[in-house]
Amino acid sequence: MRSAPRTTPVCAAVLTLTLLAGCGDKPAAGPGAGGAAPPPPTVAVVTVAAAALTLSTELPGRVEASRLAQVRARTPGIVLQRVFKEGGEVRAGEVLFRIDPASYQASYASAQAAVQKAQANLAQAELKVKRYQPLLAASAVSAQEYDDAVTAQKQAAADLATATAARQNAAITLGYATVTAPIAGRVGRALVTEGALVGQGEATPMATIQQLDPIYVTLTQSSTELLRLRRALAGGQLKSAGAGQARVTLLTEDGQVYPQAGRLLFADVAVDESSGAVAMRAEFPNPQRTLLPGMYVRARLEQAVREAAITVPQQAVLRNPEGASVLVVGADNKVAPRPVTADTAQGDQWVVSAGLKGGERIVVEGFQKAKPGAAVKPVPWQPAPPAAKSAVQ
Repeated sequence: MRSAPRTTPVCAAVLTLTLLAGCGDKPAAGPGAGGAAPPPPTVAVVTVAAAALTLSTELPGRVEASRLAQVRARTPGIVLQRVFKEGGEVRAGEVLFRIDPASYQASYASAQAAVQKAQANLAQAELKVKRYQPLLAASAVSAQEYDDAVTAQKQAAADLATATAARQNAAITLGYATVTAPIAGRVGRALVTEGALVGQGEATPMATIQQLDPIYVTLTQSSTELLRLRRALAGGQLKSAGAGQARVTLLTEDGQVYPQAGRLLFADVAVDESSGAVAMRAEFPNPQRTLLPGMYVRARLEQAVREAAITVPQQAVLRNPEGASVLVVGADNKVAPRPVTADTAQGDQWVVSAGLKGGERIVVEGFQKAKPGAAVKPVPWQPAPPAAKSAVQ
């Protein structure tokens, strides 16, 4: 029997090497080799538009009572009774305290008796004058006696006037023994108790009443900001909001918007030398007594109107040492940086006074992917809902 040919293993080895060579890594196909280019990055854009905008300034302020009265003892005596409820509402003229009136009642009674005596003396003098008149005509009395009677009548009338004034003064003093509320409002805690001696040598404070509806808010604005605003109004860049259109809204200490809108009453005529600020006063309805004197608040004051204002979201403005800029997406969808002037904020928007015009698209989200000069895929920017904003904050 013949053996198998010896060339079989050699052929198998050659075939294996050929297959391995065919399975080797192929070079990656580049753009020049017919591969597809990567898609442009997606960025969120907003199209700016010019519109009338009411410019409001956020200012710090303190709440103050619209009327404040310190109830004091106007006559000395011992406090017999506190009538009012501490922290409650009182009406003007309502009784608050009663002071021991015994001595003042006696003084009034004495003054009343003096008035009655003076009235009797005047009546007697008048009768005497009436009797002397016919006697003088008949020459039964001398002219001197008649003149003396008339003089006595006038003195009696003067005495009656003096006694009447003394009685009125005694009545006023007696009235001071009943301490009443000079204004309507909310009364605080009592500063004296029953049995206390008040009004001895000075008018002793007894309570404080504050009128809380309406209520005042005192605001302060930098004199520099006020000058800038007035120059813009004088130059025609801004239009006054008008006394009848201006509104003031409040943000309370917890960041909530106060539901009642207020109105500006006046701005001070002088600048505070220590702070360089101008004081202003606004008035707000306060039916629920939500605002209390001494509270710190922030007020949004409408001061002017910009007829054709361009606003952009605050996150769309990039700032560096050279100034502010935005990324503008052109008609060819390519990104280009643009310097802008954005010095005034309104809520979560910047007011752009120079550098942009209506109809231009600017990048709001996706700055890392938007390279200057590169093409992008713009999509409309969707602002986060208020609930999401508050959750982030």
